[in-house]
Parts: sequence; structure tokens; C-alpha cells
Amino acid sequence: MEERGRRKPLYEMTRELAATARGDLPATLVIRDGTLVSVTSGEVLPGMSVAVRGSRIAYVGPDAGHTVGPQTTVIDAAGRYIAPGFLDGHCHIESSQITVTQFARAVLPLGTTGGFFDAHEITNVLGLRGLRLMLDEARSTPLAAYLEVASCVPSTSTELETPGAVIGPEEVAEALSWGEDVIALGEVMNFPGVVFGDERMHAEISAALRAGKIADGHFCWPPDDHRLAAYAASGISGCHEGTTPEDTLWRLRQGMYAKLRRGSAWHDVAATIKAHTERGLDPRRILLVTDDRSPESLLEEGHMDFVVRHAIAQGVNPVTAFQMATLNPAERFRVSHDVGSVTPGRYADILLLEGDLAEVRVSLTVAAGEVVAEGGRMVAELEPYDYPAFCLDTVRVAGGLGPEDFDIPAPGGGERARVRAIRVVENHVETRGEWVELPVEGGLVRLDPRKDVCKLFVIERHGRGGGRGAGFVTGLGFERPAALASTVAHDSHNLMVLGNSEELMSRAAREVVAARGGVAVAVGGETAVLPLPVAGLMSPEPYEEVARLSREIGRALRSAGCRMNYAFMTISLLALVVLPELHLSDRGLVEVGEEGFRLVGLAAEG
Repeated sequence: MEERGRRKPLYEMTRELAATARGDLPATLVIRDGTLVSVTSGEVLPGMSVAVRGSRIAYVGPDAGHTVGPQTTVIDAAGRYIAPGFLDGHCHIESSQITVTQFARAVLPLGTTGGFFDAHEITNVLGLRGLRLMLDEARSTPLAAYLEVASCVPSTSTELETPGAVIGPEEVAEALSWGEDVIALGEVMNFPGVVFGDERMHAEISAALRAGKIADGHFCWPPDDHRLAAYAASGISGCHEGTTPEDTLWRLRQGMYAKLRRGSAWHDVAATIKAHTERGLDPRRILLVTDDRSPESLLEEGHMDFVVRHAIAQGVNPVTAFQMATLNPAERFRVSHDVGSVTPGRYADILLLEGDLAEVRVSLTVAAGEVVAEGGRMVAELEPYDYPAFCLDTVRVAGGLGPEDFDIPAPGGGERARVRAIRVVENHVETRGEWVELPVEGGLVRLDPRKDVCKLFVIERHGRGGGRGAGFVTGLGFERPAALASTVAHDSHNLMVLGNSEELMSRAAREVVAARGGVAVAVGGETAVLPLPVAGLMSPEPYEEVARLSREIGRALRSAGCRMNYAFMTISLLALVVLPELHLSDRGLVEVGEEGFRLVGLAAEG
């Protein structure tokens, strides 16, 4: 008999499953008399039962009594719905600031039994060693975790930013050979490079296609731009960067999958879903995804259960919404023979839901044939993962972090300076570039307390040269002296420091370095710290504790006057230079325009 809870390939179990379905071999688990959400037929079927043998489903029908033996665990699902476990069609586990094991603990009770995880955060810090670490840990959990190989390490080029590692086509090809659960080339963020024929980008895409894998996308130009066709023609078949109904429409028209995102701070579903709810587009190639969820939002709102509930609230038929979070991502990633539906032969990743289907109230989670969560809590114990030393010592900052190290020399003579600034946009990944006028004293640009302007620094922290980029950011809303420092600074994850007080910027930066990575907010005499020692991105502590500390970071920001929704999630993207319109790296300000990426000066030209 198969070891329960371990995922075995279907080809090893065909005879065993057939025998169970016939009634000749007892099921290990039977769920009986529930209402089945059939995502393959689009029906809701009362009085259905499911028989499981080991990790896979053997039988689905009105009566599974013939599969019950003396050792069979039987669960009565009367009055409840039976549905497939949710699959996140695009997610960065690292953005939750918790390790894979803790992520599994957080999301399994919420009904997420698997997903397609792009580990490009840790890969930008540690290269293939980081990706391998995530894969090995994921395999130790009950999740049906499929990993994507980071395509953009760095996100653009080493001329524009300094990551902790650099990988190219050879490394991509190697990682894609690590197993069937290494599923795809992760989001190709350098979309201008793809469109304009960048050799490295196309070689990586070719490596994925040659291996029989797919390539995921990240396209930020307007949806009706003819260059979207060039992007799709390059082999990229899905994209999550849509923010409008037109984004969804044009991706579908180009034969791509449209991934509609509802993260902690990225609220795109309400607009993008209108392509289906108002314009009637076929939903079979529409996926619901999270992209990034903070630890406290996992506790306060949920994970894929929250996104599905949100889509239903926008007018999506409940069964269709379930398809967008189960069958559709499974088909997109070519694994629907294993996951995505409650049908014979598939892994027994099954949810029981209470109340009205539209409420998406998960009461029990089965993963690989084992009950792992019930009543919103884990009932299965997950072994702690032993993190190697190489991933715990990644913060190596060269140079000083004193208050004077956060001075910005004036770009010219005179008593005023006109400088570029990055304006944050709440609940959106993009920024706006703008010009601000600031006073000059002693040859240094000073902040004007009457203006909502902070200094912004990105300091290389990987021991690769110690570059420092300086700029300004607006829209944070600070009303008192405050500063934030973080080694979570997408995607190169250098040390980012911002604030309106050089003294507090110094204090916050020093706290983060002392914690071996993390986030610190200094306001007045108080400092809130969230240590993230695993690659400077994640904490191995219980996710409940990480969520508590993350809330403290949020409270500290609000006390300073920054009241954006899940503000840190937005702030963490200020160094993500592949996003429009203006961002800062350790090499300087990077602008995304019609011709792609370019470094721009801090001061007005001429």
C-alpha cells in the first residue's frame, strides 16, 4: 500500500486506483454525501461521494459505499460542499516574509493546497542555491507546490542594478531539469528586452520551451500596444500585470492567459474582471492570483479563499470563480492530470465548505489524501526546516550608515534645487515621476517640512561593490520625523532606506543590518523591527508571530502619518526598476519609457 500523504505519480497507481474504484481494494479515505462543485462540468451536484486511495482520488459518484473497508476513514459531508483545493496561479512566497513551511501552515487551513510559485526574490539574493532551498523545503510540505525558475536575475541588467547573483540560460536549463515540479520560466519582467530581441532573454525562453515548459509574463506597456504581440510571439503565454478590463481583453485576444491579481496592496481584480462580467469574455483562460500577500493580510483577510470570495462579489458566478482558482491554473501549467479538480486519478486535494458557496468558508482541507486542517487550524504537524548557514548571512553592507551618509549633495549652485522624485500610487505597483523643488544648504539638498517629500537610498548589500543610489520619494504622508529601512526591496533586495530624518534613517538602517536583514521603522524614540534572517527576506518563526511584528511595522508607519493600505508592500517596490515609471536602484534612478529602461539624472537637465 502507498504511504499516505506522499504524492506518487499516476503511472505508479493506476491499477491500485482502478481496484479501489471497482470495490476490490478499500479506500483509505471516503468523503460522503456532500454537494460537489464540479469545475470540469460547471455543475453543483448534491449527494456526491469521493473515495481516495493513498494520495489520489479513485472514485467520484453518488455512493462510495463499495469502497469502504474496516480501516477506511469516513467523513460525512452532509450539508457541506466538496470542492478542489485552491491553486494560486502566481505567487511569491518570499513576499509573505515567511518560509515555505510557515506559508503552508498559513494557507492550508484557508483552502490553498498548491500553487505556482515564482522564487525570483530569493534567487536574486542567492542564485540557484536559493531556488533549490525553496524547492527542497516545498517538497517537505503537504502543498502541491510547483516552482518557476526566475528569469530576471537581475530584473534588468547589472548596468542598472546589482543583485546578489546573476543567472542566465545555462542556469535556467539546469534548474528546469530538477523535476516535474519545476514547472516554468518565471515572469519575464524584462519585457522591453523580449520585445527588442535581447539575446539573454530569448535564450532563457528558448531553454524553457526546449524543456517542454512554459514561460510566464510581466508586460507593462498599454494593452493595445502592438508590442504585446511581439511579447506573445516570443513564447510567453500568461501575464499578471493587468490593471484594466482592456488588459484582460487584449491578453486573451493574443492567446495568453490573463492572471487577475488581488494581493495585499494590488487591487486589480475589481477592474480586470469586468472583461468577463460586463463584456462577456470566455473565462476559461482567466486565472485568479495573489502575487504578493503580507503575513498580516493572510491572517486578516485570507489567501485564495479571499480572492475567490472577492471575485464572486464582483459578479462572477461562484462555480466560475472556483474554476479560475483551480482548473484554469492547472490547465494553464499543464498539470490538470494531477490537480485542479475532484475527479478520479487526481491528487486528493479537497476542501469541505460550509454555508453558502459564495461565502467560501473552508471548514476542512485534505492535501494528498490526508486531513491537514480543520476548523481553520492545522491538524497535521509540519517538521521545522533546517536552514543552512549560507542563507542566514546575506547582509554585507560596505561603508558607513551614519546620519552623514544620508546627505545628498546639491546638483548645482544656488539656494534651490529642482530634482526628480518618485510618487507612490496606493494599491498599485507602478509609480509616477515628478519634479520637486527643495532648499539647498551648505551644498546639500535639504527637505522642506511643508512638503510630503522623503529621502530615498538604495545601498548594495550583497558584498558586490557597495553602490549607493540616492533620490526622493513623495506621497508617503509622513507628518513627523520617521524612517524605514528594509532588505526587502524588490527585486535585487538591496538595503533600502527612506525617511525625513537622517538620524532616524541611520538608526533604522543599523537595526536592519544587526538583525541580519528585515524591516525597521523608526519614529521619534521608538523603533519597530521585523527580523528576516533567511536571505534577508523571510523569517522562520511561526507565521502568527511574523504577522504580529509586521502589524507593528504598519502601526509605526501609520503613527508617522503614512496611512496607505498595507503600506510596506507598496514601499517595497520603490527599487523594482522594471516597473513604470520611475524607480531607484543602487546605480541610480531608472525610468521605464517607450524605448525601455534608462538611467536618468537626479536633477533637471539644462
